[in-house]
Amino acid sequence: QEQPVESGGGLVQAGASLRLSCAASGRTFTTSAMGWFRRAPGKEREFVAGIRWSIGTTSYADSVKGRFTISRDNAKDTVYLQMNSLKPEDTAVYYCARRSRTAVAVPTTIQAYDYWGQGTQVTVSS
Repeated sequence: QEQPVESGGGLVQAGASLRLSCAASGRTFTTSAMGWFRRAPGKEREFVAGIRWSIGTTSYADSVKGRFTISRDNAKDTVYLQMNSLKPEDTAVYYCARRSRTAVAVPTTIQAYDYWGQGTQVTVSS
């Protein structure tokens, strides 16, 4: 089973914080990067944040810079997304993704990732 498993979504008010977790599974030793994407109602899935597994380099979408932080725990094969100062426009289904092919930079496109979680709903009320 290679599909990552997300947890930690929920309903919060604007300004609150949430932390999402994603546990990789399967042949995790092949992981080169993990990322978070989201799909808001009526919109395409978009990149949120990513991290290179070995050296921890990160990348963020402009819309979340300064508010969201991606981190990883290599020993637990888990990636986290700390979301602070949440806004109603952050409401979306959040997906975790894992790349098993070699990565020379943090991947930011859907096509760059090989395995996807089922998603977890984040709803921010105003």
